[in-house]
This record gives sequence, structure tokens and C-alpha cells, in this order.
Amino acid sequence: MTSKAIKATMGRALRESGAALKEAGGVEIFTRHRPMVTFKGSKPFVTNDTFIAPTASVIGNVTNWDESSVWYKAVVRADNSHGITIGFSSNIQDGAVVTTLGETEELETGFPPTTHVGHYVSVGAGSVLISCRIDDLVEIGDKCTVMEGAIVESNVILEPGTVVPAYARIPSGQKWGGNPATYIADLTADEQSHIKSKAESIHETATEHLTEFLPYGNTYLHLEELEKKGVDAKQG
Repeated sequence: MTSKAIKATMGRALRESGAALKEAGGVEIFTRHRPMVTFKGSKPFVTNDTFIAPTASVIGNVTNWDESSVWYKAVVRADNSHGITIGFSSNIQDGAVVTTLGETEELETGFPPTTHVGHYVSVGAGSVLISCRIDDLVEIGDKCTVMEGAIVESNVILEPGTVVPAYARIPSGQKWGGNPATYIADLTADEQSHIKSKAESIHETATEHLTEFLPYGNTYLHLEELEKKGVDAKQG
């Protein structure tokens, strides 16, 4: 282990030990977690009505369109030159991960290994997207995986747990599921209309959450609340 790694490990151990001792002594800790992180000069772009949950992580070269949302514990990580786009009224649900291939990696197709999420797309909780293209009006169930180079066309539903292999193509207007993903059925008119209405419903919920959090953080409100109760609170 290098001296730098030893210092980092010791520093983390001391911080965690200190936090544990403070908590044991009755001190409440509130977080300094940053939902949006500038990385190597690339700053995430969000609009005024984009909801980024306070425990989410949106890092680097990420563009969030209007009414999009990134939910609790979700990670959208573009920490290299390969960008990520989250479309209008699309959502990345709790614990999902959206990322790209590494800086020096390339797709076999010759296209840039970016990740594109279109408009009115719902990405289910715990799902993983890597350097793929998701067209408009797609519903991705919980714990799905879409690998690099894959294309999911518009008006598609992926059943929970579906794995779309690298460079696979899911045609428009169909429902797929399984590992690897296989065709299940054509979508009915009701199923197709439900894709958009689900995305809109999640946006409405996101708007309610957005009103609870100020653009530059509201941990000071928590601090004021604790101080009113006479609690000794420190930033952790």
C-alpha cells in the first residue's frame, strides 16, 4: 500500500471514529453530501425543474433535460469525455446506475460510447445502463441491465430483471424480458400510453420532492431545527 493510500485510509478511519464517538455522546450528525459534482472541469447541467435527490450523485459531463429526475441513491457518472443525457420528463429511480465505458474504451460500432436516455423514459430502481441508447417512451423495469452498444427503440417495455446484452437491439413497440432479453409480445395501445403517463406521474412526485429542497442545499434548516431542540449538532 502506498503512503498516499495509507494516509487516505487513516483519515477515513479517524473521521468515522470521530463520528461514531460524537453519535455515542448524543451529537446528531448531518451530511455534507453533494448531489452534483464537477469533475475535471465538467459540470452537470440541470434545469430549474430538474429534481436531483439529496442522496443521489450526478457527476461530470451529464445533461439533465427539463422535468427529469434522479432519485435517492442513484448514480449518474460521466467522469470522462463520454457524456450522459437524461431526456425530458425522464427519471432515474432509486439506486439505479447510469455510466459509460472508460476514457480509452470504444464501441465496436465506432460510435462514441456515450449514454443517451430519451424523453419520457423510466429507469427502474437498481437498474444499470452502460454506454447504451434508450430512445423516447421506454419503461425499464427494476434491476434491469442494458450493456454497452445496446439500442432500445421507442415504445418498449423491459420486464424487471431483464438483461440486454452488448450491441443488442430491442425493436420498437415490443415487450422483452429475461436474461438474455427475449421477445415476449407486442405492446397494446394501453401499454404504450401507460409508458408516458408513468413518466409524467413520477415527474409530479418529483415536483413535490423538489419543493422540499433548496437549490443550494437546506442542511442549515436541519441544523436550526436541532438547535431549537437544544441538541448539540455538528456537520459530519
